[in-house]
Amino acid sequence: MSAAGGSSESTGRIPTSAQPLASSVLGVAIFAITGMQLMSTLDGTIVIVALPRMQDELGLSDAAKSWVITAYVLTFGGLLLLGGRVGDAIGHKRAFLSGVGVFTIASLVCGLATDPATLIVARAVQGAGAAVAAPTGLALIATTYAVGHARNRALAISAAMQGIGSVLGLVLGGALTVISWRLAFLINVPIGIAIIAVAVYRLAETHHERLKLDITGALLATLGCTSAVFVFTQGPPRAWVDPWVIGGAIASVIFFIAFFVVERTAAHPIVPFSVFDNRNRVMTFVSLFLAGGVLLTLTVMIGLLVQDVLGYSALEAGICFIPFALAFGVGSAVAAKLAPHVAPRWVLIGAGLFVLGAMLYGSTLDRSIPYFPDLFGPIVVGGFGIGAIAVILPLCAVAGVGPGEIGPVSSITLMVQNLGGPVVLVVIQAVQTSRTLYLGGTTGPVKDMTPAQLDALGYGYTYSLLWVAGVAVIVGVAAFWIGFSARQIAAAQHTREAVEAGEL
Repeated sequence: MSAAGGSSESTGRIPTSAQPLASSVLGVAIFAITGMQLMSTLDGTIVIVALPRMQDELGLSDAAKSWVITAYVLTFGGLLLLGGRVGDAIGHKRAFLSGVGVFTIASLVCGLATDPATLIVARAVQGAGAAVAAPTGLALIATTYAVGHARNRALAISAAMQGIGSVLGLVLGGALTVISWRLAFLINVPIGIAIIAVAVYRLAETHHERLKLDITGALLATLGCTSAVFVFTQGPPRAWVDPWVIGGAIASVIFFIAFFVVERTAAHPIVPFSVFDNRNRVMTFVSLFLAGGVLLTLTVMIGLLVQDVLGYSALEAGICFIPFALAFGVGSAVAAKLAPHVAPRWVLIGAGLFVLGAMLYGSTLDRSIPYFPDLFGPIVVGGFGIGAIAVILPLCAVAGVGPGEIGPVSSITLMVQNLGGPVVLVVIQAVQTSRTLYLGGTTGPVKDMTPAQLDALGYGYTYSLLWVAGVAVIVGVAAFWIGFSARQIAAAQHTREAVEAGEL
């Protein structure tokens, strides 16, 4: 899934507190810092397998069902850079506590929601809280742990929490949904309270500096993407010529134009345009945007396909993603080994071929297929390819960047990837819904569908995988124009590790 543990401006340049830094990660402080990293990542995926139960109980439309996912990812991705700046402006401990508090309260509201509007708004607030807590939590590693072994271990634990969160969200979401989908949100409440209690007593405040926050830029970026998501969620049910749909499209264009104007004149822009002065980096960001969309879309589509069409329980749906996670890890490890020796464009194109093959095969499936080997195969092959892409593209983003700019560029990378997810997802979902309706299917709860309508829904899902394959092809085309060398990637890998460890 999209990475949820954002970074601050640069963990190596954060003003530290007067207290001595810890020389060991043993203790409860690491629980507070990495626990929030886990929750913010986990909540990006935990609702995917719970969506059918939510739809049945709350009467969610297909568009509302999509918003339950995208509301969180949009606000998290759109406000991520601003969240890091908030920590610099008011102090990272204070910002962290505020973010965790907002996230915890929003989780409680989500768990108690009785109507779609309340749930969706609370999900958006959840994302906003995570956008502040995640980057400031990572920044607190630099002000809590000493340079060297302790900080390296803390960073490794944080990275592990982010990786575990994506998969655990699916499995835990499935397990909790067996009892009630509400537990997928309510479980955050006691954890959030425990994190706040630990953070208050065990984390030191950092010095802060006066900054003029680019709130306008962050809001315009988020509103632009939100308007685009509205267009593609409402297009199929309302018709593309509906005044609301056309109005949403116009609003999206206006928001994005305003964003570019504001960013050119802002004193502290959340997206400095200087990072786009390199063609290789521009192509990297294009690839990241689309690759983030492939990952989120594939996860959502498969999660819904196995429940709505194949009849899996929520727990079975979560478990079926475990091979994907394992293959993702293997692909990441292989790519990390290849990165210093093979030009990134060829690693990316090779990995993209795995994704393309998996999607093309997946598009031929129907609702009579068994999990093994028909679904297991493309899940593993696609997971391997996406895992490799997820390692190489962030390295391309920071290739040729000085140590002082690693933090800001890494944050922009996370924002681009997180915003790409919901935008690509809703486009593919619009295709899936249109195809289902064209084949005589219907929208709404699956329990009310006839066998013929279920077949149409299944063909709609598998047809959408062809479009995911098309997006994977575009990622490969963009990757071909990434001209960084293997030596530049190896240098970027070394510099990023040194900056994160506080050695530069």
